[in-house]
Amino acid sequence: MTRVAVATTSAIAADAAREVADAGGNAVDCALATALMSMNTEPGVCALAGGAYVTVWAPGHDPVTFDGNHAVPGHGLATAERGKGKVPVRLDYGGGVSTIVGPGSVAIPGALAAVDQAWRRFGSIPWGELFRPTIDIVRSGFPLPAACRYYLGYSGDLIFGRSDDGYAALHDDNGLLYDRGSLIHVPHLAESLAAIADGGAAVFYEGELAEAISAHVRQGGGALTRDDLARYQAIERPALVADVDDWHIATNPPPAVGGAVLTAMLLACGDLHAGDWDRHSLDQLIRVQRACLDFRRDRLDVADDVPGEAAELVRAAKRGQLLSQWSSSSTVHTSAVDDSGIGCAITASSGYGSGEMPDGTGLWLNNGLGEIELNRRDVDSRTPGERLPSNMAPTVARNDDAVMAIGSPGADRITTAIHQVLVNLLQFGMPLADAIAHPRVHVDTTGDADQLRAEPGLDMREPDLPLHAFPDINMYFGGVSVAAYSRGLGFDVAADARREGGVFLSDA
Repeated sequence: MTRVAVATTSAIAADAAREVADAGGNAVDCALATALMSMNTEPGVCALAGGAYVTVWAPGHDPVTFDGNHAVPGHGLATAERGKGKVPVRLDYGGGVSTIVGPGSVAIPGALAAVDQAWRRFGSIPWGELFRPTIDIVRSGFPLPAACRYYLGYSGDLIFGRSDDGYAALHDDNGLLYDRGSLIHVPHLAESLAAIADGGAAVFYEGELAEAISAHVRQGGGALTRDDLARYQAIERPALVADVDDWHIATNPPPAVGGAVLTAMLLACGDLHAGDWDRHSLDQLIRVQRACLDFRRDRLDVADDVPGEAAELVRAAKRGQLLSQWSSSSTVHTSAVDDSGIGCAITASSGYGSGEMPDGTGLWLNNGLGEIELNRRDVDSRTPGERLPSNMAPTVARNDDAVMAIGSPGADRITTAIHQVLVNLLQFGMPLADAIAHPRVHVDTTGDADQLRAEPGLDMREPDLPLHAFPDINMYFGGVSVAAYSRGLGFDVAADARREGGVFLSDA
């Protein structure tokens, strides 16, 4: 039997991997089942009716990414019919977040399409087996994770109280939001998942669920139509590959921007060999982050030609011109490898959540059109079917002896978190658990002026940017999950304590 290691954002998601491994699943099967569990048991943080990227690198194959990200809705609608049903909200979460919810914020969800396509290409067990662990726990009730409770404390009423079934799932009989660890029962969710397990992804995109989703959104003024769902296809793309020392690192390519930003950071920091984050290394890291994230804000996020701009960013990093030229939440992740050499990384998101749950489905819908920080171009003027921007960067790396899957949740901190852990592992030689636990920095470019944010334990004397120092390690800086396998050393797996991560390693 194939041995599998999985690292992910919750313990119950890791348990799903155990069941699928026992049924004979490979790394891709286990990763998909784990991601499905996270999408359905981390309310507020993620949802099945969201977007996802799946990166797979199997021995003897080129690395690929299955693009199931949110897409612009509106097939068959006049321009005047789009742009309605939007509800602006302001959350105190993360120091203040403005977003748009309601039916008009719902984009075409692609996560399930990406799961389906990855399974068809690399899966080894029946489709329905991927869903069985999730269906079982959803039927019996699942504990509310701490990260979800933290976010829902800010958004539970403003966003997730918008539908009767959604409100009932998260609030007790007195109208109080359930506490961390309380058993959550989402009405009708198990039935919807069972229908998909029995009938395939087409049930979601073309069947009764598609009708319920589109009817709910259109009734509220949103643009998502039956035609949008029926037309949606996950896209298999060649992964974007960067070389660091003897490692080849594959991540998701444009039109997503997260992979290109991560690749540029890796290339621009390719000469960090000090062995630790000394003052010189930290200064270089901060300069690289600032250059890449400023470029993203000023050019990638507003570009008509995202692949062209992304290619220019990567070319500049390769030429060593990055610094001279441009100095100036809600996701889940799963990493899996097996002893055949397959690596699979999955990152999924539903944005901040639209708060919409069509009656009788148990499915929370995304707010992909409402993520203001990602959609700096007018989404209502875009072509229906066009992919939306994304921070997600599920990554698989390999050398002659080993394969490693890595990724993180964390909005615009995804790329900076993954980059720092990879530097810790590949260039500084830290043990895996230490590489993930090590304090992190992040250059925040989303406000009126760039600001440096840092966890304690780093030499942050006299930084060039205004400094916001966190008192402890914090989920703001992501939740990196890594699973690795080498022929010489065997398995190594670890998940970030910043997000109550869970791990699974099958028996020998």
